[in-house]
Amino acid sequence: MVGIRVLQVFTIMDRGGAESMIMNYYRALDRSKIQFDFLVHREKRGHFDDEIEKLGGQIFRMNPINPFFPNSYYVQLRSFFETHKNYKIVHSHINTFSYFTLKIAQEFGLPHRIAHAHIAMKKLTISDFFLGGEGLKDTLKKIIKLRLRKRIHQHANYYYACGNLAGNWLFGKKTDFGIMNNAVNSRDFQPNTAVSNTYKKEFGIETDLIIGHVGRFVNQKNHHYLLKVFKEIVSKKSNCKLILIGDGPLRQEVEHQGKQLGIDTNIYFLGVRDDIPQLYQMMDVFIFPSLYEGLPVTLVEAQAAGLKIFASDSITPEIAITDDIKFLSITEAPNLWAKEVLKYTKPEKKNNIELVVNNGFDIVENARAMESFYLGLNS
Repeated sequence: MVGIRVLQVFTIMDRGGAESMIMNYYRALDRSKIQFDFLVHREKRGHFDDEIEKLGGQIFRMNPINPFFPNSYYVQLRSFFETHKNYKIVHSHINTFSYFTLKIAQEFGLPHRIAHAHIAMKKLTISDFFLGGEGLKDTLKKIIKLRLRKRIHQHANYYYACGNLAGNWLFGKKTDFGIMNNAVNSRDFQPNTAVSNTYKKEFGIETDLIIGHVGRFVNQKNHHYLLKVFKEIVSKKSNCKLILIGDGPLRQEVEHQGKQLGIDTNIYFLGVRDDIPQLYQMMDVFIFPSLYEGLPVTLVEAQAAGLKIFASDSITPEIAITDDIKFLSITEAPNLWAKEVLKYTKPEKKNNIELVVNNGFDIVENARAMESFYLGLNS
């Protein structure tokens, strides 16, 4: 008999950073004491749905939240809570849209309503939204998000974030929020030469430098800039390869860009994978030029794997667990990034597992802390 069930709220349980983070915790929890159920906002099945069900979780589907006309969502969510009266804890991971879910949760008397910040949008001011040629709908949606940030406090009574940058962005600097680390099973990423050689052989890669990136194909991840950097690298070192792991709405556009730049034969588009820890093994360098982030679990993984990392300086320096990460500006010309990458001489990968553990990013200790938090709420 499960002690308590926690309702986790997401858009869809695909392989994104926040989703991967909660699955790391879910696998490591004592599920005889705590079980997760998931409230998602897409009809289609997500990447993790099968695993969730195997672990004993239930998945409930809502319509997407329309921030302009939320009443239909409120009706649907009220119906859900009228039917499912067993929840005492709701933990929402949908950033500013957590306002809508937690509002109805409070209306139905759920005593523990957690808002969780996973991202920090850089320089998010109203004036920014009228630059860059965005459509009116996107502009209005961002303005709504600005307003919702200030209203989450009306309905949440616990606040968590992946790091200080994300927490300050969503909740404000005056809010007392806790940090729930984007922890990983660090042993999965320990450098392994045998695995590296096996994967290189499988992909037919015998090259001097293998560059990697893990992320959804969306504007935030800045793939277009990444390919421009890689173009500069290839122009100076032709036997480089770029491994792109992930999927998303911009994938075809990025594939087309690769062909236009004449570097498509150097790029591997691998899609969504379940063997990411093994794929890290054959990489030498990791490039991560995101426009904005919270505290990306991907960079925790890459450091655990002993990779040399070049990341956007828009990312919080809290992520620097090791000295193998260098922050660069995405306002710089791509050839500057290329020059920095090409300085890398491929020494033997470091075993960073102890650093990951000592800096609080291993899942075992973090899962126990999460258990204590939830069980404390239920006591």
